[in-house]
Formats: sequence, structure tokens, C-alpha cells
Amino acid sequence: MLLAVREEFWDKGYAATSMDDLLRASGLGKGSLYGAFGDKCSLFLRVLRDYDDANLLSLGERQESAPRAVEFVREFVLGVADDRTGAAARRGCLLANSTAELANSRPDVAAEARRTYEAITATLAAAVERAQREGDVDPDADAGEIARAVLAAQLGVVALGRTGMDLDALTEVARSALACSLPAPTR
Repeated sequence: MLLAVREEFWDKGYAATSMDDLLRASGLGKGSLYGAFGDKCSLFLRVLRDYDDANLLSLGERQESAPRAVEFVREFVLGVADDRTGAAARRGCLLANSTAELANSRPDVAAEARRTYEAITATLAAAVERAQREGDVDPDADAGEIARAVLAAQLGVVALGRTGMDLDALTEVARSALACSLPAPTR
């Protein structure tokens, strides 16, 4: 039920998703929906946090199981363009979309975005530190700064993907951003 509600918010955005949309998606009556989740914003925040927590768990698992940490970092940025139909890139990320739509007017959404982006940055920093140990990233570079630059690059690729940018061009943008963000070791 929450998955169907999430899809409504993701497809339409918060403002354009009506209570009728949420009732239809959830299969609940108005009283039951309000009783279970409170108002529209409370339901949205629940869906967003669940989405973020699932993505953070997946990101951590992928980082830990990656054969080489630098490949995990590259996939994090390049993954936006993986769907060759372009549908995933045009849809964007629920967190990024919601942050762009609501962070200025909803401090609770801004706080959720900060929490999640800080956790993503920590995962990326751990991957960069591992890549430094593996000899793929300059060992003298600041892993935290690199992690923040990689996250900014990925969010930029997500935003460009939402515009319908050609996937080959989007992939090149991602590769260029990675080349600037991941300093190679000096040999």
C-alpha cells in the first residue's frame, strides 16, 4: 500500500498528488488513511523516509560488496543513465525531486534530505577511503571532500536526466564529473 502511495508522489510530485489520488492508490477510505498516517504531509514524510532508508541500506550493501571501491563510486554517478529507455533518468530520484519541490517551504523535508545526503556522503567517503587503500584514488586527497563532490555530481546528473537529456550526453557528463571528482594517484 505504501509502495503505491510512493509511486503517486514520485510520478506527480507532492503538490500535484491529491487526496483522491492517495485514497485510490492506498485502497483506504479517508478516515482510515487519516487514522493510520495523519495528514498528507505526514504520509508523504513516511513514504520518503522509507524510500531513503531502503536506498541507504542498498547503497551500503553495494559499497561493501563491490570488488573495487572506485567502481562502486563510478556506478553511483553513472547509474542514472543505466536505463537505456531514458524513463528512469526522466523520472529522477524521489528524494532529489522532493527536495527541489519542497525544501524551501517544508523544513521537515529539508531535514530529511540533509539526514539522507549526510548518510550517502559517509558511505561515499568510506568507499573513497577504500579506493585510496586499493590504489585507485590519490591517497593524499580528502575523502570527505571527494565524497561531497561525487554526491553533487550525481545530483547534477539526476537533474539533467529529468530534462530528457540524451542518454549518451548524460553519460558523458557523468564521466566528466567523475574525472574531475576522483583524483587519480600520482605514480
